[in-house]
Amino acid sequence: MKIMRKIPFSPPDVGELEIKYVTEAIQSGWITTGRRVKKLERLIADYVGVRRCICLNSQTACGEMSLRILGIGSLSDGIDGICGNAEDEVITCAYTYTASASVIRHVGAKIILVDCCRDSLEIDYDAVENAITENTKAIIPIDLGGVPCDYDRLLEIVERKKSLFRPNNGIQKAIGRVAIVSDGAHAIGATYKGKPVAVSADFVNYSFHAVKNFTTGEGGAMAWKTIDGIDDEEIYKYTQLYSLHGQSTDALAKTQMGSWEYDIIGTWYKSNMTDITAAIGLAQFERYTSLLARRKEIIEKYDAAFRPLGVEFLPHFTDEHISSGHLYITRIPGISREQANEIIEKMSERGIVTNVHYKPLPMFTAYKNLGFEISDYPNAYAMYEKTLTLPLHTKLTDEDVEYIIENYVEVLKEYLNV
Repeated sequence: MKIMRKIPFSPPDVGELEIKYVTEAIQSGWITTGRRVKKLERLIADYVGVRRCICLNSQTACGEMSLRILGIGSLSDGIDGICGNAEDEVITCAYTYTASASVIRHVGAKIILVDCCRDSLEIDYDAVENAITENTKAIIPIDLGGVPCDYDRLLEIVERKKSLFRPNNGIQKAIGRVAIVSDGAHAIGATYKGKPVAVSADFVNYSFHAVKNFTTGEGGAMAWKTIDGIDDEEIYKYTQLYSLHGQSTDALAKTQMGSWEYDIIGTWYKSNMTDITAAIGLAQFERYTSLLARRKEIIEKYDAAFRPLGVEFLPHFTDEHISSGHLYITRIPGISREQANEIIEKMSERGIVTNVHYKPLPMFTAYKNLGFEISDYPNAYAMYEKTLTLPLHTKLTDEDVEYIIENYVEVLKEYLNV
């Protein structure tokens, strides 16, 4: 008789080092944004190959700040104080989590959804090119599951469409084309053509949420490629202002002798990262190389087991890119969504929690209310219909991995002609 294991989907891999660093932060007497956040920012910037980045309280905040810095949308000021307008358009993919698109609404711009590719979960590049108009100011591609999109192709597209581009302000003019603002929520450890994805896009926004493969509990980082004619420190300064109510002096600086005075530059937001959160990140950073290596081991075992069944899975490791291995998304040929849900239930009965990444945005009430219809995104629906995500995390033992493989194969054989 088989012994049933209990395998959660994505528990955080935090341990004694994280506890030690958080305890030290608490005992230091300074727990909000301070020296630990600044240290984490320096480490991440160096790791992803840029001069500067800023840590905030979520990838969503980072994505929104990128658009605000660029002055996109009627609710953005831009770093030169010039507002965008309600006609500004930002293109993203229908096959993603809501954060990729909701930030466009947050800044008062128009969401333009395009389909995913017919044979992959990447944004449909031809559809992107066709969707670009004189109002397009940015594209938000998604490195889904930690697999980088084709940045060279995106850059070729925006270069070909330069004649349509109408900049609203100085930073848009300096870029000189539609900006690429990547949702890299899953992809901090990923590389594209031998380099971190942050050097391929104009802005990349990472997530450090509890389920991510690099976590601070909640949090994220906005990284950007140096823009000719725009000072990196100016971008950093204004993002800090946007994330701290527009207050000209941060809390740490105000503690210095005689330094209480401050100004409010704008009526802005509160989305800073704390030193307690950053302390978790500093510990994770020391462990991250080994965490990525373990994820790769698990992915290779999964691939070898499921390939003979004809199961499709994300191409995590190719000659062109190395994934961060964040999600193991499988696509089961020839099944319906109802059958996929049956498989989820049968795996649950065997103690294995699975998930779905993602339900396309036009299927949700909020996006239906904006006028989007899933019938306009046939590739996204076809992918969603047969998709199931297996546990992929560094708390899995080898025995757990074998248990998942054995049970998934057994369940799938009921649905596949093998």
